[in-house]
Amino acid sequence: MTSADPSTRAAAPEQPYEIRPALPRDVREIRDLVEPYAQQRILLAKELVGYYESVQEFEVAQDATGALIGCGAVHVMWADLAEVRTLAVHPAWRGRGVGHALLGSLVERARRLGLKRLFCLTFEVDFFAAHGFRAIAGTPVDTEVYAELLRSHDDGVAEFLDLARVKPNTLGNTRMLLDL
Repeated sequence: MTSADPSTRAAAPEQPYEIRPALPRDVREIRDLVEPYAQQRILLAKELVGYYESVQEFEVAQDATGALIGCGAVHVMWADLAEVRTLAVHPAWRGRGVGHALLGSLVERARRLGLKRLFCLTFEVDFFAAHGFRAIAGTPVDTEVYAELLRSHDDGVAEFLDLARVKPNTLGNTRMLLDL
């Protein structure tokens, strides 16, 4: 048996971006990535302070120049449940695997946290289905957990619970769940 000469092996193509945890210095770029989607009512709009408060939930995709080209977050909602939130990719980078890489990283983060289920509320049903999410009806928690979640002031939790005050944000979205 002979070993291959390393100089003759084809090099794997280098990924033109990296996925990493978000830092406070990234917050304004995250907001700028999300803003066009929020204006189209695809993603939930947030105040800048909301991004700073949740920066530790975010992963970002950064291109070779250091610019952010995508973002996404995992928001823990309960002992076994989290939501994939604010998954956005710069329009120039759509269709190049950035969203898939970000979602993969977020799913791995959820697993490391010991979660059993990931929820999303999305217009991008095919994208999430390709990652194992399935459409669901209703809210996938028991009545005791539901009652506890009602105490949250978070708009994303209100969307998860399908509360009337956030109905304009949820119209046309599909509720999806991934069992980890």
